Amino acid sequence: MECTIDWHGPDGMLFVARTGSGHVTAMDGSPDGGGNDLAPRPMEMLLAGTGGCAAYDVVLILKRGRHEVSHCRAKLTGERAETDPKVYTRIHFEFIVTGRNLPVPAVERAVKLSHEKYCSASAMLSKTAEITHSVTVLEG
Repeated sequence: MECTIDWHGPDGMLFVARTGSGHVTAMDGSPDGGGNDLAPRPMEMLLAGTGGCAAYDVVLILKRGRHEVSHCRAKLTGERAETDPKVYTRIHFEFIVTGRNLPVPAVERAVKLSHEKYCSASAMLSKTAEITHSVTVLEG
């Protein structure tokens, strides 16, 4: 896996990342940090990537279990250290999963498996952050 990051300066802190799979995404800083607020912050991207990794796992586990899942939302709330390096110290995952006749225990199991076995991103972040989860299952 690889990624290339290019700075699109000199008048700000806009960076463009090109992934090994050929996709492009931008990152920027806040105006008080020299950026122009044109894109997400790098630490927001880290949180978003972790949420995407976990949500992917949850949906895949449920589908493999032949559950009828129609929507999955992972809302992450992160708290960071006060001093540098400002690592994440606490991350809460709120999963809202919609499907037909979805058993709550199956969704809870999928979330647990993602966190404990499959999600590489949350496994890395758990080295510095306390990670918690909540699950809401909706019929639909």
